[in-house]
Amino acid sequence: MKNLLLTTLFVLLLVVNACRMGDRQGQKLYQVFDVTPDSLFMPWAEGPVVDENGCLYAVNYKKKGTIGVVYPDGLHELFLNLPEGSVGNGLRIVEGHYLLVADYTNHNVLKVDVRTKELAIYAHDSTMNQPNDIAVTAKGIVFASDPNWSDNTGNLWRINTQGIFELLESDMGTTNGVEVSSDDQRLYVNESVQRNIWVYDLDDQANISNKRLFFQFPDFGMDGMRCDAAGNLYVTRFDKGTVAILSPDGELLREVKMGGQQPTNIAFGGEDGKTCFVTVADRGCIQGFRTEYPGRAFLLANSEIIDR
Repeated sequence: MKNLLLTTLFVLLLVVNACRMGDRQGQKLYQVFDVTPDSLFMPWAEGPVVDENGCLYAVNYKKKGTIGVVYPDGLHELFLNLPEGSVGNGLRIVEGHYLLVADYTNHNVLKVDVRTKELAIYAHDSTMNQPNDIAVTAKGIVFASDPNWSDNTGNLWRINTQGIFELLESDMGTTNGVEVSSDDQRLYVNESVQRNIWVYDLDDQANISNKRLFFQFPDFGMDGMRCDAAGNLYVTRFDKGTVAILSPDGELLREVKMGGQQPTNIAFGGEDGKTCFVTVADRGCIQGFRTEYPGRAFLLANSEIIDR
């Protein structure tokens, strides 16, 4: 009887471990699963990102103005309280262990060492509406979207390696999701209310040119975007409850139906970088699904792209 009990416990442990966050390589492609329970994150759940150790971060863990962490074994906890008055939105990992935080209430991009939790202001500009989402080139140039939700307008900014904001374009639609292509030769920016995705060419100095319409959705909004290593663009469809996957040529390849109606952002992680993690605001949780290619950010996770 004792041996049978031990065997049963061992099998149950294997089942639990197989369901944990980092071990999903046998999962069917595009089949959605829960990574965290509901209501773990506030309705402002945003900015999932995965570091070099497979730890998953997202903002507004249990209360506004925080960052939570979900470990590869599925356990989760409060990682950091942001400074008084600061609320995070988009997150990015650079150099494997530095977390960039778009602090939209205080007009900052913060930089946090995930090993020590040391926090500093990486960039600040009080003239912008808000840094909403951010993207980073392989050389460490940061782009930030800057929506003004009250009048459905927005701007696009660049932050150089000295931490200085530079206005690239004003009087756009409600700029929201922003991403650099897998080859660092394109910049994608979406306008949530207008449902447009624009694409620019990027040169070696991260200058933008040749703006053109990449894709336009006929309905529903958009939020965060991320690229995989094959150049496909993953777009969270706020209020539609899907993640749309677009080819580098602007063809809609598929839409993945999430378990809530308000997916806000997406990140790649897992042992092979092919697990997508999606914050779902109306459920206050993170969901995931497996895809065919690793994410661009996963491939850059160990790159030293900010050197100051």
